[in-house]
Amino acid sequence: MKIKLAYGKTGLDVDLPDGVSVTVVEPQFVPAAPDQRGVVAESLRNPIGSPPLAAMVKPGDTVGVVFSDITRPTPNHIIIPVILEDLERAGVPRDKITLFNSTGTHRLNTEEELVGMLTREVVDSYRIVQNDARAKGRHVSMGTTSTGNEILLDKDFVNVSFKILTGFIEPHFFAGFSGGGKAVMPGMAHLETVMRNHNARTMDDPKAVWGVLDGNPVQIEVGQAADMVKPDFLVNVTLNRDKDITASFAGEWRKAHRKGTEFVRKTAMVRTDSLFDIVITSNSGYPLDLNLYQAVKGMSAAAKVVKPGGVIIIAAECWDGIPDHGSFGRLLREARDVDDLLARIRSDGFMVDDQWQAQILGILAQKADIHVYTTGLTEEQITGAHLKACASIEQLVARLVKKIGKGAKICVLPEGPQTIPYYEG
Repeated sequence: MKIKLAYGKTGLDVDLPDGVSVTVVEPQFVPAAPDQRGVVAESLRNPIGSPPLAAMVKPGDTVGVVFSDITRPTPNHIIIPVILEDLERAGVPRDKITLFNSTGTHRLNTEEELVGMLTREVVDSYRIVQNDARAKGRHVSMGTTSTGNEILLDKDFVNVSFKILTGFIEPHFFAGFSGGGKAVMPGMAHLETVMRNHNARTMDDPKAVWGVLDGNPVQIEVGQAADMVKPDFLVNVTLNRDKDITASFAGEWRKAHRKGTEFVRKTAMVRTDSLFDIVITSNSGYPLDLNLYQAVKGMSAAAKVVKPGGVIIIAAECWDGIPDHGSFGRLLREARDVDDLLARIRSDGFMVDDQWQAQILGILAQKADIHVYTTGLTEEQITGAHLKACASIEQLVARLVKKIGKGAKICVLPEGPQTIPYYEG
């Protein structure tokens, strides 16, 4: 049985053995909107729970438009120019508009990456501010959440008079869904704020998981942080496996985001009839599989339907490495094993950037053997992350089937975390 996994920019063909039970779980395919720019523009004119964008913004406003960074496949090159056209029609001059790159705790994007995301014309015509979560003096306190987390946000973003959030919606492995208020926090937040939100207790919460919004401690605090800056408008899109826009949800930020998540839940979450011995997944291809840090999402999706003690095989290009920036790689290298890693992270007072991703990887590695197929990492790097290197998915599966027997059950998630399987046995 031949399967094509989303891998890098070109995909990866995998030939699975015949005579074995293979279940392929994919999101319901939704065709691209016939006019992708048009569907975004229409959502600005007929928003959810608010007046049209052009009727809200005033020529005297200073406007901030938040956009996703290189780690997300958000079609900024479509969304941002459409918004800018509406702002121009409303009489807002270009020098009153700032584009904010919501990097969260990720590295700053290069000019080449910004041009690729936004177009050269936009980069040359508008002021761009990238959130540097580790910078000193760049963030201001907006108050504290119900859990006592002080919300520190980029001061330039806080100071604009009209705030527009953008992004795309997909299931998220601990925030429930992406999009919405995540553009504000972690997007425009200081590292300390993000670390408190992503602490060990929160990551262990059973409601901090795929597809859950209500009662999710991560999402609750995201909403409280966003409300502190009172976003004026939101534009979130949904994408299909080709990364094309299928729908656009705009308007009052909470209502529009919730409407979008309802749409995604119907198309991207799939119930299975059993758990599986082997789950083969990807991390949705470029740009999502840029490094091992991001690939934890694909592992997490697979873990939803793998048997305890089973095997997860993930294909992720990892052209950006582990990566080198942040503490994710260091946390993994310094731990003797997975148990030691989790014990450190869960110890009183422990707080290091990227600990949440290392914690989730550790939890997954306790549940299943995780094998990584990649052209971007060495075997030493993979084993140093407490995972197993896979030189050939076909050969590995053949060995596993021989060991388990012909009754082995295999599940394949060709698009990785674009599909979230779940089992309710």
